[in-house]
Amino acid sequence: MFLTRSEYDRGVNTFSPEGRLFQVEYAIEAIKLGSTAVGLKTKFGVILAVEKRITSTLLEPSSVDKIMEIDSHIGCAASGLTADAPTLVEHGRVETQNHRFSYNEPMSVESTTQALCDLALRFGEGDEDSMSRPFGVSLLIAGHDETGPCLYITDPSGTFWECDAKAIGSGSEGADSSLQEHYNKEMTLEEAELLALSTLKQVMEEKVTASNVDIAKVAPTYHLYTPAEVEAVIGRLLRCKEKSIRHVM
Repeated sequence: MFLTRSEYDRGVNTFSPEGRLFQVEYAIEAIKLGSTAVGLKTKFGVILAVEKRITSTLLEPSSVDKIMEIDSHIGCAASGLTADAPTLVEHGRVETQNHRFSYNEPMSVESTTQALCDLALRFGEGDEDSMSRPFGVSLLIAGHDETGPCLYITDPSGTFWECDAKAIGSGSEGADSSLQEHYNKEMTLEEAELLALSTLKQVMEEKVTASNVDIAKVAPTYHLYTPAEVEAVIGRLLRCKEKSIRHVM
């Protein structure tokens, strides 16, 4: 006689009779509640844009970290349980610096992503470095190495894929549909900035401002936009929309 679902989902490493790990599925569901993040790869670099949910006017927006630097040539955007993200990012930082020290060269973006997913797979092992549950966070990892610009997505199962453009978080379905319709591999970084921001604007409940959106690029080094730079992108987006409206009229 099989156990019930509730008995199977107590064991983080126990498969159900259908071959499912419920704790991993629950972690993936947690990501769907997180803020939306968008990544786009171009020939010139990678753009990351993330919604920052400011739940109180008393909260300092700069203290909400949704985009983080792993190495000088790699950055990532997180969605889901963002408290889990710094653990993965810190692991990535240690791995990339160890690689530089050992081989005197930057670690490739794919190898860095693989190292993060190896850590994500170590849930429930019982040693000091492992989590007692899966990480409830998904990462968009943007980088630039000898192969050129790279964009990867990870999930709590320890799986990763390379993408040209991708969205994660609560608005990912609508954002992915918009990206499939408007993304072009030949676009410039400036065009990618506008597409990333306009995609976020479509799925966000609040008006886009410099305080509730973060933008970063890796081209070829990591750079997190200042509030003034984000305001400049927002201004360009508004001007483009005004021009399109006039053209239609």
